[in-house]
Amino acid sequence: MKSLLCLLLLPLSLHAGRFPEKTPDSPGARMLDGYMRQQTAEIEEAGGLKDIQTVEDWQRKAPEYRKQLAEMLGLEPMPERTPLQATKTGELKGDGYVIEKMHFQAVPGYYVTANLYLPDKVEKPLPTILYVCGHAVVEKDGVRLGNKTGYHHHGIWFARHGYACLIIDTVQLGEIRGEHHGTYSKGRWWWMSRGYTPAGLEAWASIRALDYLETRPEVDKTRFGVTGRSGGGAYSWWVAALDERIKAAAPTAGVTTMRNHVVDGCIEGHCDCMFYVNTYRWDYDRMVALVVPRPLLICNTDKDDIFPIDGVFNIYQNVRRIYSLLGQEKNIGLQIAEGPHKDLQPLNTGAFHWFECHLKGADPMAVLDEGAKKSLQPEVLKVFTELPKDEKNTTIDQTFVAKAAPPTPPANAESWDKQRQSWMQSLTEKVFAGWPQTSTAVPLTKDNSLENEGLQMTAYDFNPDSSFRLRLHLVHRAGLRAEDLELVALNVLDQDGWQDFQKTYGSKFASLFEGPRAEQSDEAALASEKKMFQAFKWGMAYVCPRGIGPTEWIGSVKAQTQRLRRFYLLGQTLDSMRVWDVRCAIQGLKQIPGMDKTPLWLQAHRDMAVHGVYASLYEDGITRLDLHDVPTSHEQSPTYLNVLKVLDVPQAIAMAASKTRVILYSADDAAWAYPNATAKNLQWSNKQWQIRKPVN
Repeated sequence: MKSLLCLLLLPLSLHAGRFPEKTPDSPGARMLDGYMRQQTAEIEEAGGLKDIQTVEDWQRKAPEYRKQLAEMLGLEPMPERTPLQATKTGELKGDGYVIEKMHFQAVPGYYVTANLYLPDKVEKPLPTILYVCGHAVVEKDGVRLGNKTGYHHHGIWFARHGYACLIIDTVQLGEIRGEHHGTYSKGRWWWMSRGYTPAGLEAWASIRALDYLETRPEVDKTRFGVTGRSGGGAYSWWVAALDERIKAAAPTAGVTTMRNHVVDGCIEGHCDCMFYVNTYRWDYDRMVALVVPRPLLICNTDKDDIFPIDGVFNIYQNVRRIYSLLGQEKNIGLQIAEGPHKDLQPLNTGAFHWFECHLKGADPMAVLDEGAKKSLQPEVLKVFTELPKDEKNTTIDQTFVAKAAPPTPPANAESWDKQRQSWMQSLTEKVFAGWPQTSTAVPLTKDNSLENEGLQMTAYDFNPDSSFRLRLHLVHRAGLRAEDLELVALNVLDQDGWQDFQKTYGSKFASLFEGPRAEQSDEAALASEKKMFQAFKWGMAYVCPRGIGPTEWIGSVKAQTQRLRRFYLLGQTLDSMRVWDVRCAIQGLKQIPGMDKTPLWLQAHRDMAVHGVYASLYEDGITRLDLHDVPTSHEQSPTYLNVLKVLDVPQAIAMAASKTRVILYSADDAAWAYPNATAKNLQWSNKQWQIRKPVN
């Protein structure tokens, strides 16, 4: 027989220390570091509790905050409370307690495996603890036993001390393997576009667990408490904040500040279940405060690398102020134990004492008679003998948060205007809310200009925010002034486009290029460009959004992944901020003297083409879009928060085509059925919307 493998109570994604991976230094990396610090400071200023100064402030804001949290967890509106189909599969008796092995369905097909701990004699309804589990991997012979088995000692303690206690498995570490690591290591960036986080799934499982407990005669549904550690600490926050049936909470090692996560690198120690989709750009004290005024004990150790004590104490102090405003400071506590990120007895004792006082009314000076000790083999707590064939745990991320329903093409201009306005409002409020809140155009600064072989190139710089500096190159026939140009085409470059641009112009205008140089020159491409400029009074502008070309940041796959996840915590994505960069480049071009009335085209490939589409929705004066190799859905790329809850790429292109001429180069007409039908129904001209065969 194979030995029992129990990697208990260790977070699956725990990194080696608090600090982010060291990556090669570069201008782009320094800009990115400054940007993360600046954005964190913005959230600290506006996304926490500083605007709550009176009782009235809190009473007015708290319902709005609770609704926003539900939305950011994918729970607004709340899913339907479908039948739980609760099923008991076995029972185990111990010294003073009984354990029921059972499961329920939080949504049809999503099985939550659980153990219910009860005293062996129940004479009246009991105070009841919902225990939500952290990341404990428990397997035997390749069979999942569930992380509930790693925390069984908590359930036994509660049952032997007069409580009912339900310990529930998480989707990733239950008996049926789901997923928490979508963006952490699985490349499922569409989770962000979908507005999905497993944190919402765990919150919903916890809410449904309370629904189940209310059906049990042994349970006093007026005395619910919740606790759990690490991941379970986070889920304790979610359910306590959302569901006021929770009367006392003792989350353990489940929260810290945005600064710890983004600047200090703690995000690298956490999978996606720890984070809501931060649409409203919150810091974490705002979420914690939603437990106010109910009894709340914040538990942590002093040497926890992924929930550092400085951040935990900062949150405690900020939330304690709200308790004090409401005259309820007695209801908040802080339990700090010496040690690392582990399931330590002093932490457990603090939580036990808290519930004794706040769910039973025990004397605060009373001494607990014993701690929680492991006494069972994990396999005896297993719920299933055979996994259900209709389970959806393994694919629940694809359905839990619904995409926007495929829209019907508009029948007339009136219905189109209404639809378009609705989409624009949602894009502004839910997808691109992380953009800088400024109404002034970003200034463009001329760096230098050179002439060579009958061409003139001018380099301009602009700052789309206080941390990044981007460069825009403008090329045209030598001897022409900007006001002489009859057309300017803005080329939005990805990394491949930047390499091609360097190969074409880099050898002739090297001093105007920043960043690594291309190793080769493409003389044939340059000759073709020169021929075009000789024939037409055109200008070609080129820009790389942040993280590309001159501002590229490099490093391992892990380092690049964690950078993308930092944007997510800040209520942005790298892609959404690249749309902002394109907007700023458009604004900058129009500030060049003599170019405010010059027709402007925008052309781009791949993800940059989609960025150009969305930028065109917010910027006026774009005469034409040329779009090449366009992804057909945000399920592929690019990634913007919540966008699939609003629309998809074909609808965005239709919106763009209602403002400006759009030429899409594609061999797949079927993928663009929506803009095709919209153009037909609204009788757009053939010039306004065209699909052409790809250019070789």
